[in-house]
Amino acid sequence: MDNTLLRSRIDFDSMKRDTYQYLVNAEYLPPNMNLEHHTTSTIITLALSTNNMSTESIREMWDIPKKYEVRGMKGADLEEGVLKLLDDLRGHYKLAVVTNNAMEAAETALRDHQILSYFDYVVGRGVMKEIKPSPDGFLCVLEHFNSTSALEWISVGDSWIDGKASANAGIAFIAYNGDTEKMNKNGVVPFGNILDIRELKHFL
Repeated sequence: MDNTLLRSRIDFDSMKRDTYQYLVNAEYLPPNMNLEHHTTSTIITLALSTNNMSTESIREMWDIPKKYEVRGMKGADLEEGVLKLLDDLRGHYKLAVVTNNAMEAAETALRDHQILSYFDYVVGRGVMKEIKPSPDGFLCVLEHFNSTSALEWISVGDSWIDGKASANAGIAFIAYNGDTEKMNKNGVVPFGNILDIRELKHFL
């Protein structure tokens, strides 16, 4: 969703640092991790995998990215060409959003830009068991639309975690203005690369 449908103003670097600092202070993660190789989602996944976090600590941890998400979505613009693409696809394809954002932040942002109604299903972190790069969000989509197979779907995103999650669910991934170097480092090989969101139609 971020920087694919919406040109968000989320400060991802500060979100990552603040989340990491909280987890270091709470002694769930070591203080010497190289954050360059991580996203907020991979840091959170590491912390949760320790199985040492209390319910209260988990809530406090999630409150940090949620704060940045809500703030960053205020005044966000649609990516150029998104509305035209959605108009062309509606009624011909099933459309779903898979985002690591909180459901509240995601649905509010989509509704505020009057595009929530275009989507048949929205999967935020309140729905999926594990956030991207886990494939769980995409598996939720496949389970919801159980008359379709992974081979019938295409996903589009800007981050390597989108590509990793999509590939591990068996869904072809299209990189939109993606960071090729980061994708290569993380073993993500997109099915296609686009610079304009409307180019997605070429892969349908």
